Amino acid sequence: MFVYGRIQKIFTSSNLIANGCRDFLDSSIDENKMVILLFTSGTTGFAKGVMLSHKNICSNIMSICSTVYVDSTDSSLSILPLHHTYECTIGFLCIIYRGGSIAFNEGLRHIGRNLKEVKPTLMISVPLLLENIYKKIWDRAGKKIGGKVTLRAAIWLGLFLKKFFRIDVRRKLLRPIHENLGGRLRLIITGAAAINPKVSKGFRNMGIKVLQGYGLTECSPLVIGNRDSAFLDNSVGLPIPGVEARIYNPDEKGIGEIIVKGNNVMIGYFDNEEATKTAIKDGWFYTGDLGKMDKSGYFYITGRSKNVIVTKNGKNIYPEELEDSINRNPFVQESLVWGKLDENSGETLVHAQIIPNFEAIKEKLKSIQISKDDITKVLSDVIKSVNKNLPLYKHIKNFSIRDNEFIKTTTQKIKRHLKQNYTDKC
Repeated sequence: MFVYGRIQKIFTSSNLIANGCRDFLDSSIDENKMVILLFTSGTTGFAKGVMLSHKNICSNIMSICSTVYVDSTDSSLSILPLHHTYECTIGFLCIIYRGGSIAFNEGLRHIGRNLKEVKPTLMISVPLLLENIYKKIWDRAGKKIGGKVTLRAAIWLGLFLKKFFRIDVRRKLLRPIHENLGGRLRLIITGAAAINPKVSKGFRNMGIKVLQGYGLTECSPLVIGNRDSAFLDNSVGLPIPGVEARIYNPDEKGIGEIIVKGNNVMIGYFDNEEATKTAIKDGWFYTGDLGKMDKSGYFYITGRSKNVIVTKNGKNIYPEELEDSINRNPFVQESLVWGKLDENSGETLVHAQIIPNFEAIKEKLKSIQISKDDITKVLSDVIKSVNKNLPLYKHIKNFSIRDNEFIKTTTQKIKRHLKQNYTDKC
C-alpha cells in the first residue's frame, strides 16, 4: 500500500493465507455470472453496457498470455483508462496474473517524464500516441546536422550485427532514444485503431517490438493478435487460442463482416435484449467490423460496416482505408472521410476533412508564416498522391481543412456519429 509515495504496508496473498485468511480460497465463484460492466467506446452511436463474466475475462487472459510472454520481471506504464476493456484486461489483469508490476501515468503530458521514472519493459498504447513518439524521434534527429543520416546508419549497423553475428547492440547504438523511453522498453502492444506499418517496423528496427491486435469490448476484448514469434506489421494477426474468427458473406475481394465465437464473447448488452439478439446469433458474435483473411489465416481490418460509402454503381468504399492512406503523409496530422451527396449529379462523392501538420508544412515551405492557400496547395498534392494509387471510384473528390482536433473517445478514436466532427468550420 502506497501513501504519498511511501510504502506503508504490503499484503501478499501467500502471507495472508499463511496467517489463516481463507477468504480467497473458500470463495464461491459462478463463472457465468456478470462480474464487470463496461461500456463500448461509442464511435458510431450511443455507448452500450457490455456484461462480462469470470469465464469471459479469464479465458481472454489465458489466451493472451499464451501468445505474448510476460513475467514477474516485467513492469508496465499504464497510460489508458481502466474503464476501457483494452487496458483493463491486457494492461492490468494480464500483467497482474503474470506477476508483473504496473505504474499509472500522471497524464498524457507527463508520459515522457513518467517513462524515465518508471523504466517500463512493456506498454499498452494506441497508434496515435506511438506515431507521435516515433515522429518526435526523427524530428529530434533532424534538428542536428546529419542527424537523420547518423540515426539511419546506427539502425542499419544494429540490424547487420544482429542478423549476421547474432549480436544485439541496438540499445547501445541508440542509447539516447532508449533512455528517453526509460531504457528498458522491449514490447509495445497496440490496438483500438490501425497503426502505420512503417512505425511498427521502425520501432522494431530500433530494438522495441510492436505487436498489433484486434478486439472489442464485447469480446473481453482480444479476438485476433500478433504473437511474439509470428507477426505481420500490416495485419492485426491470427485468432488467439480458444477463439474462432471468420469472414461472413465475403464479397469478390474477400471482404466481409468479422464474426467471432469463443468463451470470451460477452453475456450480452445490459438491459438491451434486442441488441443482444441482433449481435449474437447461434453462438457467433457479429462484430460489425469488416475485414479479410489471407491464406495463412492473418486478418486485415478494412472498416466498420456502418461507415461504408456506397456509390451509385453499388461499389463499396471504406473510409478507414482512405484515412489510413491520407494519414501516412507527413503533412497530415489526422483526417476523417465520408460520403457527401452532390445535389447536381445526385452521386455520393468522397469527401475528406484534414487536420494539417502545420510544423511539417512550415518546414517544407521554409517559412515561419504560412497562409491558407499554402496549406491548401500542399494538401491538394497529398490528395493527388493518394488518388494515384486508388481506382477511379474511390477517388477523393474534395477536401476541407480543419484547425481544431476531432472529438474522440478515451482511446483516441474519432466519434463518427457526432455532427461536430463533420463541420467544415475551423
